[in-house]
Amino acid sequence: MKDLEKSNTKLIPLQKHVFQEEALQKSLRKEKKLKNILFVSIIISLILGYVAGSILPSQGLNQLRNRLQEGQVISDNKINAVLDIMKKNWFFGKDISNLSSRLEDQALKGITSNKEDDHTEYMTKEEVVAFNNQLKRQYVGIGIQYLKSNEKILVQKVFRNSPAEKAGVQVGDLISKVNGTSLEGKTVNETRDLVRGKEGTKIVLEVQRGSKIISLQVTRGPVLASTYGKIINDTTAYLELFQFGESTHVELKPYLDEFEKKGVTKLIVDLRDNGGGYLTTLKDIASYFLSPKTTVMEQVYSDGSREVIRTSGKPYKNFKQIVLLVNENTASASEVLTLALKEQRKDVTVIGTKTYGKGTVQVSRAFRDGSAIKYTTSKWVSPKGEWINKKGIEPDIKTDVPEVLRTAQPNLKEGDVLKVDSVSPVTKYAQEALAYLGYQPGRRDGYFSEQMRKAILKFQEKEGLETTGAINRKTYNAIVSRMVYVYNTDKSKDKAYQKALEVLHG
Repeated sequence: MKDLEKSNTKLIPLQKHVFQEEALQKSLRKEKKLKNILFVSIIISLILGYVAGSILPSQGLNQLRNRLQEGQVISDNKINAVLDIMKKNWFFGKDISNLSSRLEDQALKGITSNKEDDHTEYMTKEEVVAFNNQLKRQYVGIGIQYLKSNEKILVQKVFRNSPAEKAGVQVGDLISKVNGTSLEGKTVNETRDLVRGKEGTKIVLEVQRGSKIISLQVTRGPVLASTYGKIINDTTAYLELFQFGESTHVELKPYLDEFEKKGVTKLIVDLRDNGGGYLTTLKDIASYFLSPKTTVMEQVYSDGSREVIRTSGKPYKNFKQIVLLVNENTASASEVLTLALKEQRKDVTVIGTKTYGKGTVQVSRAFRDGSAIKYTTSKWVSPKGEWINKKGIEPDIKTDVPEVLRTAQPNLKEGDVLKVDSVSPVTKYAQEALAYLGYQPGRRDGYFSEQMRKAILKFQEKEGLETTGAINRKTYNAIVSRMVYVYNTDKSKDKAYQKALEVLHG
């Protein structure tokens, strides 16, 4: 033993060698045993199932199943677990053909909805298309802006050089039918789907203009609808920016070139109802009015880092006095432009009502299916460091918008007629509208007086309506249509616009 320990010889443990045939026989015996166990298990399960079915009614089995389903969900991923339950166990899921995509869209919308940020959101493929079209202000259609009024579509704007303008559509027209399809009961989106279509195709609009019913044929075509301009007099011009769309700076330049050529030195820039748009477009437009390398705004990120956006290019130097018109719907990029000009030019005056107050910047990231997430990446501050988020910009000169143009329009049902001594919200709205139009309705509390009847008669006579002195749906629609038309075309009733002229020529 000692000799073995001293030597380099190693002891090898003995192992039994299993021959291939012996291993095969052993494997077959094991497999047979497992089959016997499985067979016995199936027989026992069938017997137990039969006995349970005989003893317990089906309702009892359902209750047992429900209790099992009501148990605790064992999963660390609650989102996937909930989606799985809704897909497999939700009772109403069986009636929804696109259940998976719908549930996922709803889940993603929930994730991106936060009280701290109204501007971060998940958008479906359809919503992305609509959002991009709205931002670009470029689409194939007829070129009108409208709202729903008493089950009809009321035309608010007709864009310059648009198919609608060429066909004779006017602001204030009430569209009742598109290609023979009634718009009664249709939503604004459903109406949009009927109006838009392939370039070169034709549609027929049936419109009510005052008391007349007119049929207009319009050929759909490309529409650029982000800006409009005109010369007011020898020294003054007017610009309206509807959106900071993809090509707005390109659309704007010919107007500015024309103004410069005609010797315009005073400019009204209307940013009312402009909800913003592309940062690159904002920079290009600001460059028309500010010297090169001037700060437009500063972006501040969550880690504290900053990015300065500066102008580039050659500005127009002929404008010596600028008035900016703003309201509660002036937001985002239009607020950036307002502060950039106000803080860095001494010849700028802001007129209107307090702006919206959107002081954040968003970017979009698309998914393969066409959907996208739009999320906030930073806040922006003005050249002087002001952050107007949820505060807005106070104008230098405040002007009020007539209450009737800020009030929701009450509905008058088909067949209803309002006469002397009646009281109605519709009468009150009509009184305010008639007063705005220059008629004398007397009291404005909704009571239908004799003086109101006389005002209605004058209006009906002037508009070519049946002179009843009462308000039916046709007369009511005509009053609203005329009011919107006057507001959009008669600048003498636009207080902010008139104040701008006063400041420029005071």
